[in-house]
Amino acid sequence: MNIGIPKEIKDHEFRIALSPDGVAELIHHGHEVWIESTAGEGSGFPDTVYQNLGAKIAAVKEEVFDHAELILKVKEPLLSECSFFKPHHTLFTYLHLAASKDLTKALMAAGITAIAYETTETASGALPMLTPMSQIAGRMSVQIAAHFLEKPQGGKGLLLGGITGVRPAHVVVLGAGGVGAAAVQIAVGMGARVTVLSVDTAQLSRLDELYRGRVVTLSSTQSCIDQMVPQADVLIGAAMVRGARTPFLVSRNLVGQMEPGSVIVDVAVDQGGCVETTHPTTHSDPVYKVDGVLHYAVTNIPGIVPYTSTYALTHATLPFIVRLLESGIDQALYSDPGFAKGVNVREGRVTYQAVAEAHGLPYEPCV
Repeated sequence: MNIGIPKEIKDHEFRIALSPDGVAELIHHGHEVWIESTAGEGSGFPDTVYQNLGAKIAAVKEEVFDHAELILKVKEPLLSECSFFKPHHTLFTYLHLAASKDLTKALMAAGITAIAYETTETASGALPMLTPMSQIAGRMSVQIAAHFLEKPQGGKGLLLGGITGVRPAHVVVLGAGGVGAAAVQIAVGMGARVTVLSVDTAQLSRLDELYRGRVVTLSSTQSCIDQMVPQADVLIGAAMVRGARTPFLVSRNLVGQMEPGSVIVDVAVDQGGCVETTHPTTHSDPVYKVDGVLHYAVTNIPGIVPYTSTYALTHATLPFIVRLLESGIDQALYSDPGFAKGVNVREGRVTYQAVAEAHGLPYEPCV
């Protein structure tokens, strides 16, 4: 099977879908890999690295799509890229379709099979391709917040970890999954006062056992959210509903009760965000203020650490890519219900229930 890897064009998106090691593995299995010229440069992989492994370098994006059956990307296609798709294409990437009806309908119109990294499951129900980027985004969310707490950035002028005789910042984390746990790890390491809220008591128990009193864990009821958010110097939005639009946990009124110069980093923005005042931003223009509170809502946080992110993504996706190529698309999906859950759109149909419900579209199972 021919594989195509186009260059990512989202703002400050420097990742590529496969590292050189991943491309070498596919070529070793007898597949042809087409890569758009300079697609790997942002991650530190020039064209010559891929060429020396046997990959074909395409001068223009159209050439990648013309030669390939399986398209590998990092982020969801921009609407301007959807015209390149043909019905015989299978797209494998992060999609986050519950946050975009326009993109959902564009992929339906293209007639392709679109498989989302973030909804593909293992037999145990884990999300193996969402995990590494969640960990990176969660870790980065705290260092980003620390930066925007600085006075020249519009923040309170507060050092996250404090110093002897001066209080540290209070970091409140909504959610204790991959993003939330990673955010807690860095916030504790930087010396912040940390409170984490979750509806999952097992996740909270793990954090209690790990940090032994250094973190306050609370059940995530609306009353508790209403109490804790106004106390936060930093609020990390790390809530997720698998494949669905994230519900608003923090209302605009509640944001208005936070102190001016506080910082919200809504990592859940990929799925619509868990703060009512959130709207997507870019690395070029990452923050805005509502009621004096800074909001950071970049939808591709790991894109600015592309070397780390590309290798982490390749390690997670490569086993699934190999399975697709060895078994064929249909067999891979029919034989593995967890893999089939990754299919969000196929042949003009929405095949993931949460996406269909988010946009009021008909739902049809993939298999």
